[in-house]
This record gives sequence, C-alpha cells and structure tokens, in this order.
Amino acid sequence: MSNKIKFTTNAISNEQLLYLYKSMLKPRLIEEKMLILLRQGKISKWFSGIGQEAISVGVTAALYDDEYILPMHRNLGVFTTRKIPLKRLFSQWQGKMNGFTKGRDRSFHFGTQEYHIVGMISHLGPQLGIADGIALANKLKGNSKICAVFTGEGGTSEGDFHEALNVAAVWSLPVLFCVENNGYGLSTPTSEQFNCKNIADKGIGYGMESYIIDGNNIIEVFAKVTEIAESIRKKPRPILLEFKTFRMRGHEEASGTKYVPQEDLDFWASKDPLENFQMFLKEEKILTEEIELVYKEEIIHEINQDLEEAYAEENIISTKNLELNDVYKHHQFKLIAPSENKNNIRFIDAVSQGLQQSMEKHDILVIMGQDVAEYGGVFKITDGFVEKFGKERVRNTPICESAIISTGYGLSVNGMKAVVEMQFADFVSSGFNPIVNLLAKSHYRWQENADVVVRMPCGAGVGAGPFHSQTNEAWFTKTPGLKVVYPAFPQDAKGLLNAAINDPNPILFFEHKALYRSVYQDVSENYFTTEIGKAAVLKEGTKLTIISYGAAIHWVIEALNNHATISADVIDLRTLQPLDVETIYSSVKKTGKAIIVQEDSLFGGIASDISALINENCFEYLDAPVKRIGSLDTPIPFQKDLENIYLAKNNLIEEILKIYNF
Repeated sequence: MSNKIKFTTNAISNEQLLYLYKSMLKPRLIEEKMLILLRQGKISKWFSGIGQEAISVGVTAALYDDEYILPMHRNLGVFTTRKIPLKRLFSQWQGKMNGFTKGRDRSFHFGTQEYHIVGMISHLGPQLGIADGIALANKLKGNSKICAVFTGEGGTSEGDFHEALNVAAVWSLPVLFCVENNGYGLSTPTSEQFNCKNIADKGIGYGMESYIIDGNNIIEVFAKVTEIAESIRKKPRPILLEFKTFRMRGHEEASGTKYVPQEDLDFWASKDPLENFQMFLKEEKILTEEIELVYKEEIIHEINQDLEEAYAEENIISTKNLELNDVYKHHQFKLIAPSENKNNIRFIDAVSQGLQQSMEKHDILVIMGQDVAEYGGVFKITDGFVEKFGKERVRNTPICESAIISTGYGLSVNGMKAVVEMQFADFVSSGFNPIVNLLAKSHYRWQENADVVVRMPCGAGVGAGPFHSQTNEAWFTKTPGLKVVYPAFPQDAKGLLNAAINDPNPILFFEHKALYRSVYQDVSENYFTTEIGKAAVLKEGTKLTIISYGAAIHWVIEALNNHATISADVIDLRTLQPLDVETIYSSVKKTGKAIIVQEDSLFGGIASDISALINENCFEYLDAPVKRIGSLDTPIPFQKDLENIYLAKNNLIEEILKIYNF
C-alpha cells in the first residue's frame, strides 16, 4: 500500500479548499483538547475520530444544511461542520442543560432538528433504518432531498445493516450509506468480521451502486460525495460508500491500540488526512503560515471561551416529576364524539374502518407491513387500501421487522406518521430492539417524538401454536416511553386506534385474533376517538372487582352471565400503559375484593403489577387476598385440548368463586 495521498483540486475553488481545511482543523483541535481534559479527569469518556476527519467533514460539506445526517460517535466533524455552537457540544458532554439531552444521555447520543442531525443509540444498527424512513419521507414529499447515515465496518455485521440496505434498494430510497472501514470493530479485525474483500462488494447483493473512497483524502471525499448527492437528488436511489480509513486511537481512550501492529500505525500515521492536506495546500501556495496561524488562533479561542462558558453553567437540578413528565411527549387528547349512526360490525371491520378513516384524515400517514398492500394483510384488514390510497402510502415490506420499525421512526423524525403491522405479535421479537431502545427512549433522551403505532395481532384460542399465539404485552408495559393499548370490543378498537394514530408517542396496539371475526358490536360510522388511558366499567356490583382486558374480558362476562348471583364490578382496562389506577382503586375500595384476569401466562404479567398496586394503595380496604388469574407458564401449544389446558379460561369461575366467598 502506498502512503502517498494524491490530491487533485477537481475544479474546487481555493476558497472551498481552505474551508475544507479549516473544517477538518476544528474537530482535530477540539479532540486534542478533549484528550487533555480526559487525562485531567474533567470528562469521563471519549471516542476519538482522529485520522478520520476527512470523511465527516467531506460528507457533511457535500450535503445541504437541511438534509439529514445520521452520525456515529466518531463523527465530530459532522457536528462542527453543521456549525453547532461549541458551548452546546461542551455542555452536552458535561451533562449540562445547554446540551441536547438535559443530561440524560452522553457524548453524541443525541439529535437536533435545528441542525438536521439524528444521533445514534449504542445498538448501532437501527440508525440505518431511521435513514430509510427519513429518505422515504423525502421521496413521498417530492422535495429532492437526500440523507446520509454513518456506520463502521463492525456495524455491517449486524442484521440491521442487511435489512436497511435491502429496504432502501427495493424502495429506491435516496440514502447514502457511509461505512467508515477503519479495519477494526473495537479490537476485532475485519478478517474476523466478514469474508469479502471490500464492504462495497456487498452492494452487489442488493442491486445497489457502491464505491470505494479514500477516506483520508478530503478532496476525493468531498468531490465524489458531491457528485453522487447531485445524482441521487435527481434520480432517487441508495448508494453504498466504503471509506477506507483508520482510527489512530482506541475504540475509546480506555481501550488503547495494543492490538494493532506497529507497522499499521506507522503507515496510517503517514496518511494523516489533516497533515497531508495541509502540506498539499502549502505546496500549492493556497495555505500560508499566516492563514494557518489565524485559523488555529480563532478555533483555539473559540474552544477555550466556550469551554469556560460550559464549565460556568450550573449543574442540572431536576425533580422526579420533571423527569417523569419527559418520558412521553405531551399530547392534548381531542375528543371526537362517536355518531349515533351505527352499524353492527365485527372487531376486524372496526379496526379496518379506523385505519381507513385515519388514512383519509392524515395524508402524512403511511401503513407498512408484510403483505399489507394488494393482498390486504393476512387478516384482510387493509384489503382495498391500495386502490384508495396508493402503494406509496400502503407499503408491502420485506420480512424485516427491525428495519421497518426503525423506518417508521425515520418517517416520524421527518414529519410523518407511521402504522407498522406485525403480521403476528409474536414476530415483534425480531423488532424488539428499536421499539424498546429507540422509540421508547426518544422523547426522554432528546425531546423527539416517535409518531409510530405498531399493530399487534395476538392471542391464543385459535390453534396457532407457540409462534402465532402469544399475548406478549408484558414485554412492553415494563418499558418507560411506550403506550400499550389493548381493546376488547369493536367500538373501542376503532376509537382507540384513531386516538393512537393521533398521539405522537410510540404505541403498541394489541388486537386479539380470536376476537376479529367472533365479536360484533354496533359501531359508530363516523371518525371518532376514545381516550387512551381510561378504563371502562362494563358491569357494576358491590362484592368483588374483576379487572381484565382483551379476550379475557369476554371470559369474565361469560362466566358472570352463567352465575347471575355474583355481584361484581367488571373493569375493562382497554389501556395497559398508562394504566387507569383511579378506576381500579375506586372500585376495590368499594368492593373490598379484587381479581385480575389475563390471558398471558401468569408469572411476570401485568396482573402481578396491578396486584402489587392494589396491595400498596388499597390494603386497608381489602377483605381477601388479591387474586391473579393467568394461563399456564408454558409456551402455547397447538393441539386444541392442550391449548384448553393452557388457557386460564377453563378454571376461571372456580377461582372467582373462591375469592367471592372468601
């Protein structure tokens, strides 16, 4: 390998060349200062991008300021080239209020709509899917904008990389996938990461253009990316860019570089992007000692001044209420009353009506999922939607739950709404990470809403076996930042789905498959909303409170209809997060006894938390132990007799009578 960087000006003006030099110099000087502060114990952690500045600066300079960039933790040059005031970056790194996350996340784990930057989460992969969503929104808006997303060579080993590139290729999304190949994923060399010669070679498998760029040559980076960006603004499509580069310091400072052969360190030190470019500019009489000195003095002065301001900023003072209030984006629910004109329809028809009327109301709403377009979804809920709304807004997806959920988030970031259908709720496990780590934490971390509804066809009782029968709401009620809705009746399903789509927070919307075609109700014809977080009292009594939701509420009603002497309040929760504890407490204080019924297996389900809440808040009113009723702690079997053994329905009345007569 030659260590000589060959620069050609490519008709770039001297003014632009000096701008690129200064733009690389700034992150280098900031990093050098940060390394000093790290040794002094004034910052806790640092991920160095020394040796890779040409990529961040070159890509950012080639994009318009209002085109989104999704950087990683070694892309300081993205933030400085977008001209974020240094005092805000320093405040961010020190956990001060003038940063971007109110002290809740560190380093570059933040985004800012002001500068069109979406920061990473530590799981790396979802970043690529977010770019798909942003690019899809750009394409649907017809604004001729692109976006660029960064990852490292290690990140290309994740399934999200494959999923995101595949989706972008199938949908012809205007995304620049920028891979910084520095030879090591932390300490693991590329030879142990993948078996192809170049990461760019992977583009062939996606039918995608790809290019290898010298990541240490700022002119090549800027010129090539500028050319490609102009091309895909005119003809939207994704392009994979592999930047050959090297990081001269450890994955983080504590990691060191002992695992790197010394000859490699020496070779790449000779290819330093800043020093080589500086030498070229001086040889070409473009950069003088005087100009260089002015640049350095100006940047060092800015660094020192802004550091002082960041140090002087007071530490964050918060309260439990302030922290809790930022978990969700504030949303003022708007009640739209149901009409008196009603039709007797099935649960599945109510869901379909709600989706259709929401699509009519929100022209920024996109539905995505496997087979949801012409086929109408496996349950035919979106049958006919393509004819009404077109394939741009009703989109079949590849089988890639993780990327599509991340894509939904990207749509939200770029001002749109998304409904993502899990073909079966069980399959959400393949998209678990972006739900619990990306969507759920978004508003708390950087005040960005996640306007995504994930539809979850769920539940047993239909002989579907272990992989198509789970009612897995407890996976998500535990995660702060998510809302979990679980209607049992058609009217509620329609009104709550409309409300969920209006809500800017991420919502898991559970729809029990066994109810789809078995439960009928008179449902209002108009577009209406039902408030999320409010339970419904279906039956009133004096001796017992029975709390349930989903299919299990129908078990309860059936059992009480067969035992008319039982005087009980029956509460349909409808929403599991946020939970309507006021309705629960009021009823339990009146009746003195409580039973919680869930279809989910018993241990670790939401019934356990409701039981604990009742014991903690209503103990003095109780005349009997709080009883939880749930299904067997096994996977869900296929064969009907075995499924009957599994389900709690079959011994429900016995358990109710035990507490009722306690």
